[in-house]
Amino acid sequence: MARKRHIGARDLTPRPRRSTFRQTRTGTFEDRDLSRSAPPFSRYEWMIAWRYMRARRAEGGVSVMTWISLVGISLAVFALIATLSVRAGFRAEFVDTILGANAHVTVLNSAEAQANGTVSRVIADYDARAERIAGVDGVTRAAPLIKSQLMANANGRNAGVEVFGIRADDLAAIPRVANPEESQGELARFAEGIAIGSGVARELGVIAGDQVKLISPDGVKTAFGTSPRVKTYEVTYVFTAGRYDIDRTRLYMPFAEAQSFFNREGVADEIEVMVEDPDNVERYAIPILSAAGDRALIWTWRDASGAFLRALTVEDNVMFIIMAILVLIASLNITSGLVMLVKNKGRDIGILRTMGLTEGAVLRVFFICGAFTGLIGTAVGVVLGVLFSLYIDPIFSLVNYFSGGGVWDPSIRGIYAIPAKLQLADVLSSVALSLALSFGVTIFPARRAARLNPVEALRYE
Repeated sequence: MARKRHIGARDLTPRPRRSTFRQTRTGTFEDRDLSRSAPPFSRYEWMIAWRYMRARRAEGGVSVMTWISLVGISLAVFALIATLSVRAGFRAEFVDTILGANAHVTVLNSAEAQANGTVSRVIADYDARAERIAGVDGVTRAAPLIKSQLMANANGRNAGVEVFGIRADDLAAIPRVANPEESQGELARFAEGIAIGSGVARELGVIAGDQVKLISPDGVKTAFGTSPRVKTYEVTYVFTAGRYDIDRTRLYMPFAEAQSFFNREGVADEIEVMVEDPDNVERYAIPILSAAGDRALIWTWRDASGAFLRALTVEDNVMFIIMAILVLIASLNITSGLVMLVKNKGRDIGILRTMGLTEGAVLRVFFICGAFTGLIGTAVGVVLGVLFSLYIDPIFSLVNYFSGGGVWDPSIRGIYAIPAKLQLADVLSSVALSLALSFGVTIFPARRAARLNPVEALRYE
């Protein structure tokens, strides 16, 4: 028989859905369905997640796994940002030293057979050709050069050097020479002697103001053969371009003196061209080639260093993949921690489900637990990575000190220290990768908790 209803009495008819009650200001109780009235990620979901993250002593294993996950993600993100910044710094330093001390485009002559059977590539109309090239839109400087190799001698020491015969005004326009990291002497006195790299100066044991003897095997031709040409010059300027192979081999000589010393009277070996946008040097190739005239050949800095730059690109991609795998491994610790948490909180999940929480609400509670760990770990990793990139020089000096020195060999790596260039795109990509993996691995244990049958969870309670 159906139960009678009385006026003013509370309706005791069973409801078709789970409900909870809250007391109003008037002292009565009204029904409130948590699963339908509250929006996703409500305050109570955050409160439950926060209480679950603060494991008690009896649930210390969950707390340990949470800390392991947090530390692992922090270190992985730190390593990723540090790797990307060093990678970007190394590439920028490598390109800057190339563009700061070498021609962006080199104009040469094709080989031409001479009457005596020899082959010549010299440029006779170098001034007129350099003037035409300088008139090309985007070209900032075009200068004739004499290039050769010889032996330098001083203090009983010998060093093989590459000689660049160049005019003083053109030398002053080379950034890494005119404004080097370190220098000795006066560039204004270049016409009175020679300028050498700091590596050559160390090899010969000389400083600015000392004398250096230059020896060329192609000297004066006599009836008994060609005698070596030997001449002594004063070192008026010593520069450090910042790249080991340049500082170790580079020697600059006044253009007119180089013509006389190397038997190039009235000719030049090549024309050095600088452009406004060296990163897009290919777009200057056709105009420069047209202005250079017949027999002209061009060689860009990308042609000279393209293989190394491509190798750097491949290395960059491989390193990013490896670091991404490390972030994934660190993120998987979140899964382990959440699985343990779900197992320990099975009774609580059953009670929450009987109180009206839907599967979606339970999923969001445990998703918050895992995502919050990933979010904190990512933030800590970003801070550590940024600080490492900004203070890499003192950190490297400290490591070098404790290791006894010699950690970084510039003769092998080409530059004198580990560079780091912090870029916003690298930081954002690291953050996006870490958060995506952290949120992704949280879904599985959170869904497992949401699908937990409350009857089974409370069967033995």
